[in-house]
Amino acid sequence: MLGAIEAGGTKFVCAVSDDQLNIVERISIPTETPTETLAQVFAFFDRYPIKSMGVGSFGPIDINEASATYGYITSTPKIKWQDVDLLGQLKARYDVPMAWTTDVNAAAYGELILGAANGKSSCLYLTIGTGVGGGAIVNGEILHGFGHPEMGHIKVKRMESDEFEGICPFHGDCVEGLVAGPALEARVGMKGQQVPENHYVWRTQAYYIAQALMNYSLVLSPEVIVLGGGVMHQQQLFPLIRKELKRLMADYVALPEMEAFVVPTMLGNNSGIIGCLALAKEKNNK
Repeated sequence: MLGAIEAGGTKFVCAVSDDQLNIVERISIPTETPTETLAQVFAFFDRYPIKSMGVGSFGPIDINEASATYGYITSTPKIKWQDVDLLGQLKARYDVPMAWTTDVNAAAYGELILGAANGKSSCLYLTIGTGVGGGAIVNGEILHGFGHPEMGHIKVKRMESDEFEGICPFHGDCVEGLVAGPALEARVGMKGQQVPENHYVWRTQAYYIAQALMNYSLVLSPEVIVLGGGVMHQQQLFPLIRKELKRLMADYVALPEMEAFVVPTMLGNNSGIIGCLALAKEKNNK
């Protein structure tokens, strides 16, 4: 059996599958304290003969294997999870090979293996929901270096008429501070799903999201960009983003046809857990 954990700030999704990534059982556990949450995680996996595991976690996390805090959740806003050795506690319980990455990296990998980027060697996955986070696959490998990408915190050019200060506690008007779900709600005073399709705010959202996609495209040159998260459930955003991205690029570099380049997630809420299972399979085969 392959094991997978998509560790989110709101819930932990745990799953086991066979070697073909067919999920045998999957559960969702509320993210409480580390002790409370891991007790339920262990109770789930103790019932299965796990031979490898993939873990994709909310962050920031330490992914540098040479670091003394490799496997830790580090400077997260979730106070009780700061400086928690999540990977270490899992390894102490289960003596199996484990893959360790961010939840968005895992989602990017899931979309590459079985989703909207299947058949490609590179892709970018961006989730726009409670926060904004991104993962990238380059030549079939998850992109990371000293640390992992924090794509939601890049700066973008402000719209001249936009006086909204942004909500990011670290950077104010970074991409996350301008377009995440809470920012959208703060702008218009209602949840995204309550906002009419023709409301001005969607063009504002598209303006900033397209800028971010332009920057990612110029640096990473992905074959496809997959957009997920609660905000992207608003399907009217996709044509607005594609149109704005094309305008911003101004034909400077050639991009794939826009409807095939900027696409919704194919796996939906399963992107991360499928990616974790695929990483577990990869670990088991090494």
